[in-house]
Amino acid sequence: MVYRDFLGEHLSLLGFGAMRLPTLENGEIDRKGAEDMIACAIAEGVNYFDTAYPYHGGMSECVLGEILAKYPRESFYLADKFPGHQLMKCYDPAAIFEEQLEKCGVEYFDFYLLHNVYERSMGVYTDPEIGILEYFIEQKKRGRIKHLGFSTHALTDGLREFLDLAGEHMEFCQIQMNYLDYTLQDAKGKYELLSERNIPVIIMEPVRGGRLASPSCEAANALLKMRPDESLASYAFRWLFDFDNIAVILSGMSNTEQVRDNIKTFNSFERLTDTERALLCAIADEMLNSIPCTGCRYCTDGCPMGLDIPLFISTLNELRVSSSMNASMKVEFLPEDKKPSACIGCGACSSICPQSIDVPAALAELSKKVDAMPKWADISREREEAAERMKAAKNATRPAD
Repeated sequence: MVYRDFLGEHLSLLGFGAMRLPTLENGEIDRKGAEDMIACAIAEGVNYFDTAYPYHGGMSECVLGEILAKYPRESFYLADKFPGHQLMKCYDPAAIFEEQLEKCGVEYFDFYLLHNVYERSMGVYTDPEIGILEYFIEQKKRGRIKHLGFSTHALTDGLREFLDLAGEHMEFCQIQMNYLDYTLQDAKGKYELLSERNIPVIIMEPVRGGRLASPSCEAANALLKMRPDESLASYAFRWLFDFDNIAVILSGMSNTEQVRDNIKTFNSFERLTDTERALLCAIADEMLNSIPCTGCRYCTDGCPMGLDIPLFISTLNELRVSSSMNASMKVEFLPEDKKPSACIGCGACSSICPQSIDVPAALAELSKKVDAMPKWADISREREEAAERMKAAKNATRPAD
């Protein structure tokens, strides 16, 4: 395992993100599956574990804490986040922090982040009446937080504004960076700004919620041809290996196979060749028409209609590539009040979206595309009717007994 030094800490470059833990059919976290994954990761030297208040409906903290409790406290680093980016009736930092410590079963957090400081949440985090920033600075002084930082999906100018306001108290920053968002979301500008301020970077969404592990067939074949024994996801991680100011690269793994594959990539630590890097640039250019949804599901929490927005955007991205019946059926079989056409355009989703996606517009586009597609129900009925006609024709021509 490759390690990076961070203010006296020895962090595994591969970090374990607990946002996409394996789940059972009822939606609950598969604790046995998660325990196997973490055991595998720790055995191979992974020591950085990242969770957050809203992950898995608040259960990620509990499950991760229960599993890590089986290991010596000094053997791992635990990161958690304050949900100031969410729409909440009351932002009580003391109450939430105490709850998080209890859920995780620890007396302190090694790393603690202000979750998604961006243009719309910056006012919450810096409001002196709420006192979020002041409270966590005090917890750091008391040793209940070893290192204080923040995550962000802000624009580069927004990031600069927050650094000017509170950067002196921030020891690290977590940003979304990968070979697509380096230009699409100006991760390049954010990384360079943080490096100029001497603030180490933690990477989230290195594979963009799995999107970079499933490029077009043509792109996938080209990558696999160069390295038949390597996974498509490994290219996204290796693209990040050249950036010296990265302390940790988080991966939201969902099964033990992904853990093993990522460990293989980080153990070998092979940087990209010039040819591989050029190919990834070409693949990124090809993908730029996609809506940059990472499936974080922040949008679904405040949707008054209870719509599965990440599913809809994923479906729309598929339909933008090709008119796929398999994609449109994901929407067709939903109840009318759960289809994208049920969107009332309130904008609650867009206001909290880390990617600043115009969700109502996306859902309107999806509805239009789905309406123009042949319906599976119609096709099934036509097939049944054709089968009945063929059966009747055979019976009509069959010789009498």
